[in-house]
Amino acid sequence: MSDDRDSIALAARQLIRRSRSAALATSLSKDNQHPYASLVTTACDLDCSPIMLFSGLSDHTKNLATEPRASLLFEQASRRRNPQTGPRVTLCGTIRQTTDPRLADRFLNRHPDARRYAGFGDFSFYIMAVERLHWVGGFASARWMVAKDALFSDAKACANIAESEVDIISHMNTDHADALDVCARALANRQGLGWQMAGIDPEGFDLCNNGRFARVEFDRPITNTDECRSNLVVLTKRAWALVGL
Repeated sequence: MSDDRDSIALAARQLIRRSRSAALATSLSKDNQHPYASLVTTACDLDCSPIMLFSGLSDHTKNLATEPRASLLFEQASRRRNPQTGPRVTLCGTIRQTTDPRLADRFLNRHPDARRYAGFGDFSFYIMAVERLHWVGGFASARWMVAKDALFSDAKACANIAESEVDIISHMNTDHADALDVCARALANRQGLGWQMAGIDPEGFDLCNNGRFARVEFDRPITNTDECRSNLVVLTKRAWALVGL
């Protein structure tokens, strides 16, 4: 993949990873399959595949049972003076139910309020198998890419981080709460104390604090626990330096 496509793919993944919601487009199952758009909350697997929690009573869930092909639109444009100048990315693929507890944990760590109803009998977790991606960076900046060129493709790195993610999160939240607070402040421009690590992936980590969310990216992707540890040390030292301590 060219440097240009690499940079677009990275920008698209960063936008998706920073988002907590998206517009979901499905086909109405009982209305000649007219397009139907709904707002859904999202999380990401380590390779950036979207994870969602749906009620079986929702129209989009019923639609997916009939036609699992769907699209998700993530955007950082609506608050701009001219939204057309803002970045957005559309993912096209199939959305299917999953019972993988790791994916459930990743979603619930990012959306802790969902724990109140995630265990109800009519709620299930879903994941999108992305087939292609359409990136729009603003005027005259658009590109279609296939999933293998757009999502994080180092399967071994994803497996390594997945294996140690629970331990990393527990260690950081228990022993390095002050480091997480300073990273939120200096690296993500978030104020307040009590930030907790909610997830980590090869390209960065997520922080949550009483319903607020922050994302911190690594300088370069990590592939194992040792690289994770060293990168967290580097970012923490940088954050302390930026706040003057």
